[in-house]
Amino acid sequence: MLCGLLDPTDGRAWVAGYDVARNPDAVRDRIGYMAQRFALYADLTVEENMFFYADLFGIAGVERSQLMGSLLKMTRMEPFRKRQAGKLSGGMKQKLALMCTLLHHPQVLFLDEPTNGVDPVSRRDFWAILYQLVKEGMTVFVTTAYLDEAERCNRVGLLHQGHLIRCDPPHVLKTHLEEICYELQSPNQRAAREFLQAAEGVLSVEPSGATLHIFLSPMQTSPAELERMLDEKGLGPAVFKPIPPSLEDVFIALIRKAS
Repeated sequence: MLCGLLDPTDGRAWVAGYDVARNPDAVRDRIGYMAQRFALYADLTVEENMFFYADLFGIAGVERSQLMGSLLKMTRMEPFRKRQAGKLSGGMKQKLALMCTLLHHPQVLFLDEPTNGVDPVSRRDFWAILYQLVKEGMTVFVTTAYLDEAERCNRVGLLHQGHLIRCDPPHVLKTHLEEICYELQSPNQRAAREFLQAAEGVLSVEPSGATLHIFLSPMQTSPAELERMLDEKGLGPAVFKPIPPSLEDVFIALIRKAS
C-alpha cells in the first residue's frame, strides 16, 4: 500500500509528501522498492542488469556511467560486473538488486526482508551500505523478522497478527516496560519454565541459550519470592540476575501482555 500498488481499505498514508491513494504515480516516481525474492535476470551480467534498469528509468550517457560506477564502488561489486547474476552468491544478488533500485535516486527506499537467507558477513556489509544511504539523506523503510537487525533502525514498529502494537526508537521500547527483565539460571530449565509460566506476576519466560529470560511485574512478585517457590518444588537453586532486555525479549513480552 505504501508503494501505491494496493488500495487501502481504510485510513490514509503519505509517502514523500504524496497521498498514496490519490497520487500513486507521484509516490512511485520517488521511491525504490526491493522485493524479498531475487527478481532480476539471472542470465544477464551484473552490468547488463544495471544497463537494463537504467534504460527503464531513462538514465543514459555520462549520468548512467557515473551512477553505475558510484554504486559498484559503494557495494564493492566492481570485480563482479561481468559475472552473470545467476552465478552470484545470495549476498551479492541482494547488492545487485539494491543497486538497480537506487539508479533513479529514490527519496524513500522500501526493503522487504533484504537479508533473509544471507550470510552474516554479507548482512553486515548490506547494513553498512544502508547506513551510508541514510547518512546521505535517504529514508530507508525495512521489514525484517530479525529483531537484532531491527535494533539498528532509528524507529521500530512491532507488528503482531496484522496490528501495530508499538512504534518507538529501540532504546525506548527496551526501557519503557513496567515489568523488569531477568536472566534465570536453574538446574532444570525446562521444568522451571513450565512452573514459572503459571506463576503470578510472570509476564513471559523464554529460553535464551543455556538460561531463561523472564519479565516480572514488581507489583506482584519478586526474584526472592520465585527463588523460594522454585526451591520448594525442588527446582533450585535458582539465580536471578537483572539484565537489559533485547528487542526480541520486549516483543515477546508485549505479545503476552496483549493476549
